[in-house]
Amino acid sequence: MITRIARTAGFSGLLAALLLTLLQSFWVSPLILQAETYETAAPAEQHAHGEGAAAHEHSAEAWSPEDGWQRVLSTTGGNLVVAVGFALILAALYSLREPKRVGTGALWGLAGFAVFCLAPTLGLPPELPGTAAADLGQRQAWWVGAASATALGLALVVFAHHWLLKVLGVVLLAVPHLIGAPQPEVHESLAPEALEAQFKLASWLTNAAFWLALGLLTAWLYRRHSQA
Repeated sequence: MITRIARTAGFSGLLAALLLTLLQSFWVSPLILQAETYETAAPAEQHAHGEGAAAHEHSAEAWSPEDGWQRVLSTTGGNLVVAVGFALILAALYSLREPKRVGTGALWGLAGFAVFCLAPTLGLPPELPGTAAADLGQRQAWWVGAASATALGLALVVFAHHWLLKVLGVVLLAVPHLIGAPQPEVHESLAPEALEAQFKLASWLTNAAFWLALGLLTAWLYRRHSQA
C-alpha cells in the first residue's frame, strides 16, 4: 500500500507540476514581471504604507532568481514539492475510499482546489508585488483556519448521512468568511487594478487546471497500480 501511494504521488505530482509550471510561465509569470516594473519604478516614499500594513523590504543582498532559466527552474522545483505533497494526500484518501472510475479523481481535484485555493483566496486574494498586506502571521493563521474549515465542511456535506451534520458542514464553510480575513489598514497597490484583476483570474484558473489534472492523474495511476 505504501509503495502504491508513493508511486502514484511521485508520477502524478511530477506531471501536474510540469503542467502548472507551463501555465504559469505563459500566463502568471508575465503578469508578475509586469507588476515588478511598477514596484521598482515607484519612488521610495510610495513604499511606506499605513500603520498595520506589511512593509515591503528590498535588500540589495537578498538573492532572487534572475529572469529566464533560474526563475523557471526555481518555480518548477517549488511546484514539484507542492504537487507531490498534495498528490500524497489524494493517494492516501484513495486508500480509504478508492475511486471506482478515473472521473472521480476530478471531483477530488475540485475539492482540493476549493480547500487549498478557492476558499482561502476569497478572503486573501492573490497579490502582485507592491501590494499592501496585513501581518504575515495573522494571514497564515486565517489561511490555515479557512482551509481546515473548508476541508471538514466539504467532508460533512458530501459524506455525512445525518442532515444535522450536513448543516454543520455548511456552517463550517461559511465561518472563516464570516470572521473575515485580516486586512491592512490601508489598501493600496502599485500595479493598476486591471493588472490585479488579470492576475487573480490567471491564478485561479491555473490552480484549477492543476488540481483537475492532479485529481485525474492520481485516480488513474492509483487504479492502474491496483489492477497490476
